[in-house]
Amino acid sequence: MRLQFRGQCKRAGIDFFFYVWLFFLLAGFGWLWEGFLYLFREDAYVNRGFLTGPWLPIYGMGGVLLEALFHRWRDRPVLTFVSSMIVCTALEYLTGWYLELTWGVKWWDYSAVPWNLRGRICLYSAILFGVGGLLLIWLVSPLFYSLYCRIPRRVQTGVGLLVLVLFAADAAYSAMWPHVGAGITYR
Repeated sequence: MRLQFRGQCKRAGIDFFFYVWLFFLLAGFGWLWEGFLYLFREDAYVNRGFLTGPWLPIYGMGGVLLEALFHRWRDRPVLTFVSSMIVCTALEYLTGWYLELTWGVKWWDYSAVPWNLRGRICLYSAILFGVGGLLLIWLVSPLFYSLYCRIPRRVQTGVGLLVLVLFAADAAYSAMWPHVGAGITYR
C-alpha cells in the first residue's frame, strides 16, 4: 500500500511552510535520535549538536533536500536508496568539514569506524542514510503532508514563522557561543 502525496491539499503544489515544518520535524527527530543513542551508549543524556535548541539542522536539511529532489521517485526504491546515500553522505561530509574549519571542533567522529573518510563519514552511516531516505520518501513525507494539509493556513504560517525566528535566534547565539563539551564534541 502506497500513501498518496501530491494533490491531497486543495491548494496547488507544495508551499514554503511545508518545507519549514518538515525541516523542523526532522531536525527535532535528529535531536531526539542522537540524544537517545548517546543515552544508551554512555548512560547519560546529552544535547548533541552545534545549536542549543532541540534540533539538529543537518537532519532537517537532509530531509528537505531528499523530499525536494526525490519525491517523484516513490516507486523507484533502489534509485531512492542510492541517491539518499549519496546526497546525505555528501551533506554530512561538507557540514563536518565546514564546522571543523569554522570552529576547529568536530561534532562527530567516525575515525574508529571501518570504511570512514577523515572521520567525517563512514559506510555504515551512508547505508543508514539510504534506509532513512527510503523511509522518508515512502512513508514519513506522504503521511506528514496529509496531516499538514489539515492544519489551517494561518496556523501553518504562524507556527512556521515562530520556529524560524526561534531557530534564527538560536543560530545567532550559537555562532557566538557554540554548544561544545563532553559528549557533544571531539578533540
